[in-house]
Amino acid sequence: MIREYKTIEEVAGPLMLVKRVDGVKYDELGEIELPDGSLRRCRVLEINGSDVLVQLFESSAGLNLAESKVRFSGHGVELAVSEDMLGRVLSGMGEPIDGGTPILAAKSLDINGTPINPAARNYPSEFIQTGISTIDGLNTLVRGQKLPIFSGSGLPHANLAAQIARQARVRGSDSKFAVVFAAIGITFEEADFFISDFKKTGAIDRTVLFINLASDAAIERISTPRMALTAAEYLAFECGMHVLVIMTDITNYAEALREVSAARKEVPGRRGYPGYLYTDLATLYERAGRKIGSDGSITMIPILTMPEDDKTHPIPDLTGYITEGQIILSREMYRRGYLPPVDVLPSLSRLKDKGIGEGRTRRDHAGTMNQLFSSYARGREAKELMVVLGEAALTPLDRLYAKFADEFEKQYINQGFNENRSIEETLDLGWKLLSILPKSEMKRIKPEIVEAFWPVKDEA
Repeated sequence: MIREYKTIEEVAGPLMLVKRVDGVKYDELGEIELPDGSLRRCRVLEINGSDVLVQLFESSAGLNLAESKVRFSGHGVELAVSEDMLGRVLSGMGEPIDGGTPILAAKSLDINGTPINPAARNYPSEFIQTGISTIDGLNTLVRGQKLPIFSGSGLPHANLAAQIARQARVRGSDSKFAVVFAAIGITFEEADFFISDFKKTGAIDRTVLFINLASDAAIERISTPRMALTAAEYLAFECGMHVLVIMTDITNYAEALREVSAARKEVPGRRGYPGYLYTDLATLYERAGRKIGSDGSITMIPILTMPEDDKTHPIPDLTGYITEGQIILSREMYRRGYLPPVDVLPSLSRLKDKGIGEGRTRRDHAGTMNQLFSSYARGREAKELMVVLGEAALTPLDRLYAKFADEFEKQYINQGFNENRSIEETLDLGWKLLSILPKSEMKRIKPEIVEAFWPVKDEA
């Protein structure tokens, strides 16, 4: 039985205290009816005996405490899910905003999901091709992996996110591939960019787009990634799809958490963020993965902007603890006009060894990857030395390495946001660049693989 309460005691920002409440659970959804009959939604944040603290999804402006009524639904925030979601644009609360018909729900699911039993998890091992050389060739994304992108404000992470959403696919698999895209706390301009890009390229047909604008309430921002992951879980584990979840920007999500924490007068942790930031982020990221006995999987790419480009900031720091690597975007590379501006050396994919090699990509992948890393690192060192001592001070070999580093940045890293390279094209380009160096320098590749793949140069 749903009861109504007229015992609203006080309102402070997005929070509201209701007294003498019975039988209400944490995270339960509620409705506030105003004297004029309009409704506002809220959720239970804290219970103290018969006193309940709720958080409003909308503004608390104009709320008449004496005349307003509160009803609790008996369940948490739910999302209506079905395969019809593909190709739709939804709000941060899962309501259609593309002018289409309401989604015919196959079922309604709690947005907090249910944890995957660790014993039921399957190891990520299948290669996902993004069409981006710096990811495919050097920091390979594997199906079921969590691979974040660390960016900075003003860097083109939105373009990179849209490119991955357009181009990503699982090679050698018959299963359907879907993208769930959650835009958290973005500007209207960015939202328009994502919607129009996906529609223009046709990627919208396999995408579910959740858009939460910067002007929306903080509580909606906290729900948006959970809505996206609930949709992904349904498509992956009940419809048997490979789902790629892209979330941008996690920094906005963490800021919303901080806002709510401050409103609750909690003692802050590092840099004002709540002490439970790690736990909260883990409840999101750990919903990715593969299950034994299930064809579907969830692969996750969370994107965050590092405040002041500081990778020791709590948000990238804690994200790095939970996830399996990171792709770091560099401001220096961006200034030099390289797109996408991926900083290859500090980037890492901890599961790349599991998704490459014969039968998955190509037998020369591991060797060329290690050699490219090693040669580029040495080339960077040679270039730094050149700045200090001048080119004349370098050995002929070091000059070759410096030339290799330049060409590697111009050709391998700098591919733009519209070029879709297959893994074969990426590997062949790697060999072409390595051939700038003497064959004797290929110390990280097996001799038989060098002999098999070393490019034959045209004799003019």
